[in-house]
Amino acid sequence: MSSPLSLNKARKDRDRSARKSQADQNSVKFGQTKAQKEALKARAEQIARNLEGHKRET
Repeated sequence: MSSPLSLNKARKDRDRSARKSQADQNSVKFGQTKAQKEALKARAEQIARNLEGHKRET
């Protein structure tokens, strides 16, 4: 005879795996690579430096 199965544990495991698969799909669909993030950060810093350089002295 097999051992008893906890239905709550089975339900939680099923839900956990469903959330994990959804998260993996979202990361592929919406995620950015590390190189893309660094490029965006560098561009934002360059824009900020350029703006700061063009401010008037008061």
